[in-house]
Amino acid sequence: MPAVQGAPSRRNAVSFPGWCPSRNARLRTRFTAGVVLWAAGAMIAGASLAGCEYTYDDGRNVADPAASAAPAVTDPVFTRDPRRDDPVSEADVGPWLEEALPATKQQVIHMDHGLLAENEAQTEEAAGLPAGTYALSLACKGLRRVTFTVRSDNVTLVDVGLRCGSTRQYVIYISGESVLTFRMESRSAANYAYRLALL
Repeated sequence: MPAVQGAPSRRNAVSFPGWCPSRNARLRTRFTAGVVLWAAGAMIAGASLAGCEYTYDDGRNVADPAASAAPAVTDPVFTRDPRRDDPVSEADVGPWLEEALPATKQQVIHMDHGLLAENEAQTEEAAGLPAGTYALSLACKGLRRVTFTVRSDNVTLVDVGLRCGSTRQYVIYISGESVLTFRMESRSAANYAYRLALL
């Protein structure tokens, strides 16, 4: 069949700028390799996620009836006696004194206790105390505090508002024979006790 006039032969084909058969082939090869790598990565990720197992509690798990039937054994709860801090009468003060000021091996020089009414103050004296170092123990039983003030002549040795239910001890020094004055005061009814022991 005769060639059409005017049609360029393949040998004499015109090359268009920017078109290169070998470059296009390389681009197609790179694109195909990228697609293959992406597909392989997706398959590996899917396989690794398929191996994971997730568990959660949706609240529908029913416990073993035999295990839930037995009641839990708990220790008894002892409630605090609300009258534990109430002051006691002189007839019943003995047990509290033994607990608040237990026996000591030190030589007790002076000791006393009493009952304060609401907003009452009491003053007592201990005369003829020899010079030396003493352990002064203070205690009270009531709903609030008792203020203890201990003085020697014009010097205040102890001035403290003691919270009832606790015991506090002080070390004091007397330089010569003197008289100690003890003053106890409370805004509510309370028992008080103090003890002076020679160290």
